Amino acid sequence: MLRSFAGVVIAVAVILSGTRVGQTQTSARPLTDITMALDFVILGRHAPWYVAQAKGYYREEGINAKFIAGRGTGHVLSSLESGVAQFGLPDVPGLALARAKDTKVKIVAVVYQKSPYAIFSLSPGANVASAKDLVGLELGSGPETFVPQVIQAFMKLKGLDPRSVKFTNISPAARIPMLVAGKVPAIHLFTLSEPGIKKAATDATVKMYVPGDDGLEMYSLGIGVTDEFVQKNPELVRGFVRASLRGWQDAMRNPNEAAEIEKQAVPSLDREIILDELRLVRDLVVVPDTQAHGYGWFTPALMKRTLDFMVAAVGVGSGTVPNAEDLYALGYLPQTPIMP
Repeated sequence: MLRSFAGVVIAVAVILSGTRVGQTQTSARPLTDITMALDFVILGRHAPWYVAQAKGYYREEGINAKFIAGRGTGHVLSSLESGVAQFGLPDVPGLALARAKDTKVKIVAVVYQKSPYAIFSLSPGANVASAKDLVGLELGSGPETFVPQVIQAFMKLKGLDPRSVKFTNISPAARIPMLVAGKVPAIHLFTLSEPGIKKAATDATVKMYVPGDDGLEMYSLGIGVTDEFVQKNPELVRGFVRASLRGWQDAMRNPNEAAEIEKQAVPSLDREIILDELRLVRDLVVVPDTQAHGYGWFTPALMKRTLDFMVAAVGVGSGTVPNAEDLYALGYLPQTPIMP
């Protein structure tokens, strides 16, 4: 009788679960392998992607996700167009210029809603706290970036003389040591560099001025895919975006957990630095639009303003100015928004 009863229980469980006797988990739909090209070397700011991976959000969408380090927007775009990666994190301003040279990548979700460009100085020292403090300033920069043109265009918006600022070429790795040693009064880097600069500057207070908090309206990093890939795999793109944004939601709500998850995946990272970067990245990601519409949200109007600003500030050389619609693809954000 006991054996009969047990058999009935098993049969009922099988019916309820929709699984036949002898069927195993391996008979579920196969996972699609995808590679995500991050914007930079793997750092604390990337913890949300590892949260989505560790919590199985990608697997729920039928995706086996792998992350690789990037070296800026140009490298990410090359990875996407060569097929090395299927998803990437290009910068919208950089993409705007690249589309003028026939790059075929579009943004399907905006992660960094605010520009991360920042001017770092010391107090005592240059003590840059406003746009007017840029007038006559020497800034550590480099020929590998268009940020000097962005800063000059921003100064022009503020009614300041953009020709008054002097840019001195310094390699990215040497900028912080040069600032701390007093050999240059200010440098530009991303806001996410603040923890490292504070750690190096032991005899002065680090000052961070963010044009994005003072009228510079531009989108920054977003999830990018090639035109061809999104056309052929619309549901895969929607699933990847949904899983990724769930990871961002969890990481922003529980940064301590996110730091532990990334630390396990990338043991070389420092847990406290991960937490510092998550604090800073939240300021770029969670803005009024995010709070109203959810993670990944973007508007065609601000996409166009980003494009127009970059064309005016940097130009497209011999390329053709793209249409704003070339920068993005609508319809790939979750139908039910993933809210902060």
